[in-house]
Amino acid sequence: MKRLEGRRAIITGAGSGIGRASALRFASEGAHVLVVGRTRESLAETVDLVRAAGGIAEYFVADATRESDVAAAVAFCLEKFAGLEICFANAGNTDSMVPLFEQTVESWETQYRDNVISAFLAVKHAGRHMVPRGVGSIILNSSTGSLRANGGTLAYSVAKAGVNSLTMGAAASFAGTGVRVNAVLPGLTETKLTQATFDYARAKGSESKLGALTLLKRPGKVEDIAAVAAFLASDDAAYVDGQLIAADGGISSTHPFGRFVL
Repeated sequence: MKRLEGRRAIITGAGSGIGRASALRFASEGAHVLVVGRTRESLAETVDLVRAAGGIAEYFVADATRESDVAAAVAFCLEKFAGLEICFANAGNTDSMVPLFEQTVESWETQYRDNVISAFLAVKHAGRHMVPRGVGSIILNSSTGSLRANGGTLAYSVAKAGVNSLTMGAAASFAGTGVRVNAVLPGLTETKLTQATFDYARAKGSESKLGALTLLKRPGKVEDIAAVAAFLASDDAAYVDGQLIAADGGISSTHPFGRFVL
């Protein structure tokens, strides 16, 4: 039996990247998947890919930072699939490298809204349905950039640290209810948000340096992150709660260094 057979899942930010890969992975594991995002065309593409692979999916256009939209997405899932056991709050955003003294309050507010508020709304509205039924897995998308300095821009890293705290706090709030809350923390992974970095490295002929500081000596793939999210969604993670799971090639486990000494 597939690990997610018969379960209903919402994935935000599912029009591309980690969200799309997770929709494909969850559906391949047997889940009925509602993909949520801001752009109808990209969501429709994700749904087409899931269906072409034999999965079941629908899409819902929504802004994950707007409470009315998130509530409506949950209601749509309940209407279409008659339940909700999994929510992957994958939607988020990053910003550009700007010197500290040139950063603005507005840019920090944007990072907080796109990363923390979107995750909070997913926890609130998915959890509101799950808790009375005593079952559910909520997964938040954080970043290994939340763990130490220079893993991302400052505002982004601070916002993702807030997602980490939300993960643990929400898990504690749901203690004894049967609803688990965990986070996956990707390292450098090729997505729409990081595409410029990968394109720049390829144009310079230095693609081999991407991920060179990780223990696995490579950047992440969206399928790597989707696999961790699928694990957290499944009963294989039934005793995993309130945890921050790094999927970063091992970079957060050590101080980066230039060469191995064997």
